[in-house]
Amino acid sequence: MQRSVVLNIVGLTGRHIGENTPNIAAYMAAKPQIVIKPAFPALTCPVQATYLTGKSISEHGIVANGWYSRDLAEHQFWKQSNHLVNGPKLWDVLKESDPNFTCAKIFWWYNMYSSVDFSVTPRPIYPSDGRKVFDVHTNPMNMREEIKEDLGPFPFPAFWGPNSGIESTQWIAESAKWIELKNSPSLSLVYLPHLDYCLQKFGPNSPESAKELMAIDDLFKDLLDFYESRDVKIVVLSEYGITSVNNPVHLNRIFRDKGWISIKDELGKEMIDLGGSKAFAIADHQVAHIYINDLSVYDDVLSTVRSTRGVGHVISDSELDQLKLRHERGGDFIAVSDESSWFTYYFWEDDRLAPDYARCVDIHRKPGYDPVELFFDPEIRFKYLKIPMKMIRKKLGFRYLMDLIPLNAEMIRGSHGRIPESKEDWPILIGDFPENLSEDDFIEANDVFQLLVEHCQVNGSSDALRG
Repeated sequence: MQRSVVLNIVGLTGRHIGENTPNIAAYMAAKPQIVIKPAFPALTCPVQATYLTGKSISEHGIVANGWYSRDLAEHQFWKQSNHLVNGPKLWDVLKESDPNFTCAKIFWWYNMYSSVDFSVTPRPIYPSDGRKVFDVHTNPMNMREEIKEDLGPFPFPAFWGPNSGIESTQWIAESAKWIELKNSPSLSLVYLPHLDYCLQKFGPNSPESAKELMAIDDLFKDLLDFYESRDVKIVVLSEYGITSVNNPVHLNRIFRDKGWISIKDELGKEMIDLGGSKAFAIADHQVAHIYINDLSVYDDVLSTVRSTRGVGHVISDSELDQLKLRHERGGDFIAVSDESSWFTYYFWEDDRLAPDYARCVDIHRKPGYDPVELFFDPEIRFKYLKIPMKMIRKKLGFRYLMDLIPLNAEMIRGSHGRIPESKEDWPILIGDFPENLSEDDFIEANDVFQLLVEHCQVNGSSDALRG
């Protein structure tokens, strides 16, 4: 079996490969490049589940990055147990063909309690005093302290939030090298998220994006040299492309105006009561799952969503089955934004009554994805004094509220989730793969699974894809 590493450079597309990415461009020139029709929805968790199982959403069950649990009457966002993903995984199939096969899974999602041999994933600790202590979870568990001792603590603030930057992706890259040096796994799956966040924040065509592309290109060169020196075959993979947006759509505010949203007061702030609402949206970038608790309003909700400015398409009824999107975790129907729009989770009408988590980096409590967490609130006075004081309180173990996030969705410049109009914005696969796999010059996202299996097995064929 050929030892391989998959570098998942999130957000990388053919459009970005050029003068700002000379090292990736050179690698692409020497290897076949395959365009991938994005999995739908083009979101981290569904895409990764599709790549690693070869199954559709209706089979593997990952409908989005988050969903509404009808049994619990609660939303579930950014869960980490691999047991949520149904079906045999890539490493399971490879282990069947070679009992000596080992796999490292580094920062890919649903990384906890999987059957891989080595894993590292972000996992804060939440003591009972209300603090949030940044940390990672590893398998084997004793690797956690060893890797932190050698590499230092994972720079969590640089991973997500207003301070996100290349430092966290560099730490992930170093952890992959650390595992390779100590364990030499047969396959390493390495998640490199840097572009994902900066392209959402600044937009894919911004001047800032050029600098960030150079940063990920430099990191790629370092990994390329490292793995080639150890005779490990490199595969470059991406999950989706990020396109320009300028129109946030607030579905839950529209639903509230219609009387379908239940709002409760909690210490003077408004909270959405999902279980008590007739209908609501779980927003996730350019996709929103619409859940209906009171079927008497189904037709009105469907009509309202279809007529909302910024909604490009609604997937309902038989189309859910045709596209293999129907699953018990999913909404009763799915709203897809138009090209320049995306969906917020916002449900309040007065910012003074917004829940306390709205102004914080709080990815689990918010009933939807919030890219505005990438910004510091520009209205904060004495920001450079206030932020350090909060960090000091955190380090000293005091209670604190990191209420630094704005409530202005207009700031977001890039998003993903829908299938982009141009193939230049589709994800790519670069490596030692057969050329001309499809007459349409692209493959389906489901096909990535088999190609990776064959890449590791060396002697596989791609006749099924050609046919």
